[in-house]
Amino acid sequence: MNPLIDSTLMDSPFGQSLRQGEPLLWLNTHYQAEESQYPCELTRDDIEQADRRLRHFAPLLQQLFPELASQQGLIESPLLSALHLQQQHYPNLSGKLILKADHALPVAGSVKARGGIHEVLCHAEQLALENGVIDSLEDDPLTLLSPACKALFGRHEIAVSSTGNLGLSIGIMSAALSFKSVVHMSVEAKQWKKQRLRDRGVTVIEHSNDYSAAVEAGRDASNADPSSYFVDDENSPRLFLGYAVAALRLQQQLAEQNILVDAEHPLFVYIPCGVGGAPGGINFGLKQVFGPHVHCFFAEPVEAPCVLVGMQSKDLRNPASVYQVGLKVDTEADGLAVSMASGWVCSVIDTLLSGVFTVTDDELFRALYQLKQSEGIEIEPSAAAGFAGPNWLTETAQGKTYQQQQQLTSVMANAAHLVWTTGGLFVPPEEMQRFQQRGAQLANR
Repeated sequence: MNPLIDSTLMDSPFGQSLRQGEPLLWLNTHYQAEESQYPCELTRDDIEQADRRLRHFAPLLQQLFPELASQQGLIESPLLSALHLQQQHYPNLSGKLILKADHALPVAGSVKARGGIHEVLCHAEQLALENGVIDSLEDDPLTLLSPACKALFGRHEIAVSSTGNLGLSIGIMSAALSFKSVVHMSVEAKQWKKQRLRDRGVTVIEHSNDYSAAVEAGRDASNADPSSYFVDDENSPRLFLGYAVAALRLQQQLAEQNILVDAEHPLFVYIPCGVGGAPGGINFGLKQVFGPHVHCFFAEPVEAPCVLVGMQSKDLRNPASVYQVGLKVDTEADGLAVSMASGWVCSVIDTLLSGVFTVTDDELFRALYQLKQSEGIEIEPSAAAGFAGPNWLTETAQGKTYQQQQQLTSVMANAAHLVWTTGGLFVPPEEMQRFQQRGAQLANR
């Protein structure tokens, strides 16, 4: 048995289901609804500073990406009702089903957009300051498009490793600012994502190994080049805070739609999870904003539940991989096909995460088909992982146990259930048609 994980736990019915790739719901025994101090040095002030940076550079983003004109350069997605989906496929769900539509985020087309673009802007800003091209953080944001800045950035590289969506976010933004942009793509990455990057002048390096191996290779190559900056989804506060900005935006959207979040109106959030950076940042931000009234659950493939495995590890900063418990990372959810979670993220969310549930690939395709039929929304398989969440929470013994533990049973009729759709805007039509056909076959069985 792996020394990183308690053998008693893995010999339990939970451990057996995990090893056999069976869907399950795990409740985090370390979860604390209320905390006087969160388990890392980052604060809400840091999140608000990240939000201010993204707003400061909105004119720059609008100049680079004309599709942002209607949003005045703001990278944001809508908050949508899912009334038809709820009526047709969640008939017993009390409360309200809503969608945070990050599958429609402009520029990058996924949940990675806020974090990736924030990270690149941080690095560009720092380089410009250090080299005297700008005098202060309050300078005209369009200065980063000046010939001097372009020349400076052209002498520097930004590199990242990715299964796809983070690569699109970092690669597109880096290239737009004239950086040499390199994306190391793991074996799970889809060909169309590689081509989209190459079409924008990004160097794509393909690896025959999984995401964790691609990260190691990308990090080593970047560290060997003094002019290269490696964006590390496993250990980057800049990315993490960019992701966390979503919580501030969601707070405003909920208020605009008169959706209350308080002791009488709990908010349940279901987020697809890969290495943990984006959902971890969102989880951190939501707890900063809504405190004990928000309950975050991550959704992972049955064959790649890396955060679930990581949270069982004796040392959260040294998590076990899913291979070490007998799983194979065999999933079509490319954005979630990760063998080992970020140890840093696991340590940050140790007491903030309510739980993790796992889903089969068949569930992903069935859910994306039902979403298209009910709401006319198209997403990629990874983005469909969260749709199993409301039923896990409301219709299973484990979910009802959580309600009782958190004293929520009496207020569930007032709850909002938010499913985070994380990617799919740029999926080629023929690929999307294949997703829908597979989903239709499963739904009509």
